[in-house]
Amino acid sequence: MTKEQCIQSIMDTGVVGIIRVNSAEELVNICLALNKGGVKAIEITMTSPEALEAIREAKKRLGDEAIIGAGTVLDSESGRAVIMTGAKFIVGPTFNLDLAKLCRRYGVAYIPGAFTPNEILNAWENGADVVKVFPITQHGPTYIKDILGPLPNIRLTPTGGITLGNIGNFMKAGACFVGVGGALVNKQLIKEKKWDELSVLAGQFIEAVKKSRS
Repeated sequence: MTKEQCIQSIMDTGVVGIIRVNSAEELVNICLALNKGGVKAIEITMTSPEALEAIREAKKRLGDEAIIGAGTVLDSESGRAVIMTGAKFIVGPTFNLDLAKLCRRYGVAYIPGAFTPNEILNAWENGADVVKVFPITQHGPTYIKDILGPLPNIRLTPTGGITLGNIGNFMKAGACFVGVGGALVNKQLIKEKKWDELSVLAGQFIEAVKKSRS
């Protein structure tokens, strides 16, 4: 899968599931459940214990069934390690030029975080494939719409505070996809190993995206 194919696939479904896992086995079960519900893209944060091993195991077990990426990647050293595990996209809370260059060199999608119009434009012009608008929790969908007014060609993805109740509004505001954490990767369902219910929840998020686009 090329970088553009990766991005297009994520945009088609509209949702990236953001997870912090305790083990590779837990990760695989979560990925399978989300995948069954239609969520193909999974972001494993580097703050997870044994994150690199989790990414490697997910790639081995799931193959092309899921698009596995890494989150909270802050520098090129971490980025190189992530890429070597097979991650297809890299997400960070901030922009790092060396990391942008590394991702371009290896054909991996780079999604850095930025907030102000100046930060967002700088990230886009220096190698970001999509810009993560972060933090967004206190500002909501209107902020996405406001940014896209003067900067309509930049692909934006909001992360933080996305729920079933507001995901449609973010998509209508112009987000190319959204990153969803706890509202999707429900800790209680995971603790109780209710994988079918997790699949149903994932399907509800996918349906909300489709409804907002129709």
